[in-house]
Amino acid sequence: MPIYRDKKSGRWMFDFDRWLGGQRLRKRRLLPAGWTRSQAEAYERKESAALHAIADGIAKPRHAIDEAVARYKRERSPKLKHGGNVDRELEATRDWWAGRPIEDLPEVCAEYAEDQDGALAPATIKNRISYLRAACRYAWKRHKLCEHDPGARVVVPEVRNERSTYIDRAQMLALAKACEHRAARAMIRVAWYSGMRLSEIEAARRDLTAGVFVLADTKNGERRLVPMHPRIRVCMRYEAPTRYTFGYWFRKAREAVGMSWLHAHDLRHSAASELIRVGVDLYTVGAVLGHKSHASTKRYSHLSVQQAAEAVAKMGRKSPIAPQEKRPPKGPSTEVEARAGVEPTYTDLQPLGALHAKTGT
Repeated sequence: MPIYRDKKSGRWMFDFDRWLGGQRLRKRRLLPAGWTRSQAEAYERKESAALHAIADGIAKPRHAIDEAVARYKRERSPKLKHGGNVDRELEATRDWWAGRPIEDLPEVCAEYAEDQDGALAPATIKNRISYLRAACRYAWKRHKLCEHDPGARVVVPEVRNERSTYIDRAQMLALAKACEHRAARAMIRVAWYSGMRLSEIEAARRDLTAGVFVLADTKNGERRLVPMHPRIRVCMRYEAPTRYTFGYWFRKAREAVGMSWLHAHDLRHSAASELIRVGVDLYTVGAVLGHKSHASTKRYSHLSVQQAAEAVAKMGRKSPIAPQEKRPPKGPSTEVEARAGVEPTYTDLQPLGALHAKTGT
């Protein structure tokens, strides 16, 4: 039987080893944990039929996801900023794709998402599926390991982990005042006034002459200049503390002011909220925060809508009547004109000499 229970892991094993058409075909795969006997037998029937079709020349040989992942790790990962992390995430999903053809990628991703639901954070599941899809698409585009896009039918779980927590300037100052560590206190102010991530504040080069923070390498892999608000120039005397040091004093400060719900990253969101409050458009907000995609800035669109609603509410109101310009009193403007009986002109008064010549006075 090509299907049997593996004694070591307790999971079903598919083991195909036969001579077909004068050649030996072998395929062995440990099936995902939690599969029932009926699921394992259905997989065995599908894979055995595919292997027989290849042996009879009816179908082309199918490349495995293993080959796609190996090529991606060897050729593409070294060029990525966090290639090592990508390789580790791909290895974490190996039990689900080892030995399976690239064409099965949609089913592999669906099985992984179902099996890990509740065990891992939704964002982790989404990232790992995205990495695996990228590896298979790379093999399809660069090496033609399959005829069609293997990621076309992959469903990536939707993750909604956006936070809508903001603090205003008064709350930020209260938080900073409660922080007993001076460098951490300065970092709170810098985060709120600049909108930078904590990692960016640590890595930023401070150009006091130009009044900017210089970020040579950001999350998006691009150089960025962040304007330095005049009120945080005094904070530049302190070096940014380590992440551990800042986290310790930040937690103590937020507890002291009753903001236990506040996260350090909320300071970045608060900067965006303050920019929108003073009338800055979403495009500029995204530029200040360093968003590469406008989709990242959309989370603040409800704040902009509130301001738009206030502006629309002003439509139709009566505008205040402007005070009318006071006109000179009617009647002769000079004693000479009064004697001559001349109608005074307010826009173009004649020179006094010419008036004397006309009246003979």
